[in-house]
Parts: sequence; structure tokens; C-alpha cells
Amino acid sequence: MVDDTSIDLTLRIRRYNPEAGSEPWWDEFTIKAEPTDRLLDALHHVKWYRDGTLALRRSCAHGICGSDAMLINGRNALACKVLVKEVAPKVTVEPIRGLPVLKDLIVDMEPFFEGYRQVLPFLINEDAPPDRERLQTPEERERFDDTTKCILCAACTTACPIYWNDGSYIGPAAIVNAHRFVFDSRDQGADERLQILSEKSGVFRCRTTFNCTEACPRGIKVTKAIQEVKRAIMFDRL
Repeated sequence: MVDDTSIDLTLRIRRYNPEAGSEPWWDEFTIKAEPTDRLLDALHHVKWYRDGTLALRRSCAHGICGSDAMLINGRNALACKVLVKEVAPKVTVEPIRGLPVLKDLIVDMEPFFEGYRQVLPFLINEDAPPDRERLQTPEERERFDDTTKCILCAACTTACPIYWNDGSYIGPAAIVNAHRFVFDSRDQGADERLQILSEKSGVFRCRTTFNCTEACPRGIKVTKAIQEVKRAIMFDRL
């Protein structure tokens, strides 16, 4: 129920429907919303009460699943983490850049996940399984703690101007997930990953613009992780 604290919010949404034509267009909807509502709530209102054809992805609505990454006022963010009061009275919402748009705010994530899979994002250890867990010191765990926070929302990768213009670039998120295992003391696949990332499509395509770090909704120091992987390739994981 909307009460006296509600405010007007105009949503300017970039739309695209391949069944309706090849060109995108803009739609505007003005709704009543609470200042502490999330932008995702406002988009839900549009879809549920104004235009049921609006297409968007969402799941947990708590900044964990990463499915509602969008371009919000020109910057990548999760719609569930943006408050209405932060963008009122008018907000522009578009699909994230660099990936094919399927419909409205939904993009094809397969090219993103293709890069992710290339870096072998899983523990590689050929030793016989121990009777209990593989132990680490707190210092060993801390070495890669930051990059364990990735939720694969693609916000960092689709904020990267290199990725927009070079579809072969593996992208920041893939490098972050490689970092998570390269510096894991239990893993034995670092050399293979670093070889993959040393290729033309790998880590040295990065131009250190920091867009990725600014876009990350989890606060991961993405650019730092990329630089550490570069140094690992050049200096044998020092």
C-alpha cells in the first residue's frame, strides 16, 4: 500500500523485442513508490500492473544471485541494490552492454559464461583425497579471499570497454575466478590457467581503466586481482 511518504518515479526503459522489429525503442512509466523501495520493486510494479510484456531477470532480490544486473543511469548495478530515493525522480534503465540482447533487459549470458569456463573455475588436485579436509592456514585463505565473493553477475565484464569492442577478450569476471584458484594453496592447476590467461585473449588485454572495480556490486578489487594475475604470469606466482 502506498502512503503519504510515496514519491513519483519515472522509469525510462530501453525496450527490444525481436518479434516486433529489429530496432530498440524507449518506454516511459511514472509510478508511485516508497523512497526505500528498490529499483527492482519499481520494475516489478511496471511489469505486474502497467506492462506485462516487460522482460527482465531477477531471483533472490538480495544482491546474491546477480541475475538483475542492468545499466542504471549509465552505470552497471544490481537493480535490487539501488534505492528509489537514489535515482528519483527519473531513472534510465538499459540492458548491460557487450552481450546480445534477447528481449528488453535480458541479455544472452552464454558468451560471458564461455569465458568463465575457459579458466577452469574449479579446484584441480590430482593427489589422493585425504581422510579429512585439505587444510590451509588463515594466511593462505586470506590470499584469495576477495575473489571468492564473485556472484557471476557480469557487471564487471560488461563495464569493460575492451570487452565491448573485442568479443574474444576473456573479461574481468573470468580473470577474477581464475585468481580465486591460482592463489589457492590446495590447487594444482595454476600453471594451466596462467597459460590460458597469457594468450592474446587473456589478461594482458586489460587497459586498467578501473571500470570493473567500480561496477562490482560485491566490492571486489577486480583491477587489483587482474594485476596480480599479470604478475603471476610474468614472475612465476610471486
